[in-house]
Amino acid sequence: MNLRTVSDLRTVSDGLSRNPWGKLVLRGADGSVHEGVVPVRAFPIQAPEHDISLLDADGHELAWIPDLAALPEPAQGLVRAALAEREFMPEILAILSVSGFATPSTWQVRTDRGETRFVLKGDEDIRRLFGNTLLVTDVHGIQFLIRDMTALDRESRRLLDRFK
Repeated sequence: MNLRTVSDLRTVSDGLSRNPWGKLVLRGADGSVHEGVVPVRAFPIQAPEHDISLLDADGHELAWIPDLAALPEPAQGLVRAALAEREFMPEILAILSVSGFATPSTWQVRTDRGETRFVLKGDEDIRRLFGNTLLVTDVHGIQFLIRDMTALDRESRRLLDRFK
């Protein structure tokens, strides 16, 4: 089964469910059943609502969702929930404090998931993705997104400027 057209969104919508163990299951129009389906965003930062692939347990593409909003409920909710379980990238909304301007340093930040503290190993762990978007990786490999560094408050920008 390889669903690639917009009309196949109905098959995804009608055939997507969770099994008793919580795994996503996709039943194709041809009767084929795929357990352990995993949604993967093609562009998780630039276009998180578009271009989502549904992969089988072996990593083979089963379906392509060009626009998540076009997928009817409850399938849309199932895909969103599965993506949330799979992805963890808090967005930094403010930098509250930094222990020092030499690395490693401890950062206290406010994210879209609450306040947290992490250790920045080195300046190279702050990477510009595109435009004003930055990706900050802590010593444990957890990635924090700064979607638009110019949208941060003045104090946060001042602290960030010391590192980039």
